Amino acid sequence: MNISSFDDLLQAARYQPLPQRLLFVFVAVELPDDATPQQRADFEAGHGGALVPLMCVDKSPQELDSFDALVQEAAAFGRPWAMVFAAAMSGTVGEQLTTEAAEQPLERMVEAIKQGQIGNFIPFDPQGHTVQLG
Repeated sequence: MNISSFDDLLQAARYQPLPQRLLFVFVAVELPDDATPQQRADFEAGHGGALVPLMCVDKSPQELDSFDALVQEAAAFGRPWAMVFAAAMSGTVGEQLTTEAAEQPLERMVEAIKQGQIGNFIPFDPQGHTVQLG
């Protein structure tokens, strides 16, 4: 399935044969302190920057009605974010995944984003549309 919006992700997760747990990492995009003049110019033009994880959460697809519900929950933490990266993990037949089971994969996801290794995740903008990076 081609995922071009958050709704596509929810639909795909809900129709998987095995239980799913969705992992989300909200990030800001900041200019590093050691940025070159060219990097500064690019950043001011809306390009580049460093991804800085701000907060993370895991949810079952059934816990989320929509992207707006996720955005409202994130707003309760009061930190403005530029993108949210999403990933999914599968459980086993008849066994729902718990938040505890998602803790280590979510921590690894945060570390991967800090290192710029984002190829396995789907980035969404604040409107719930996928973002093309790179």
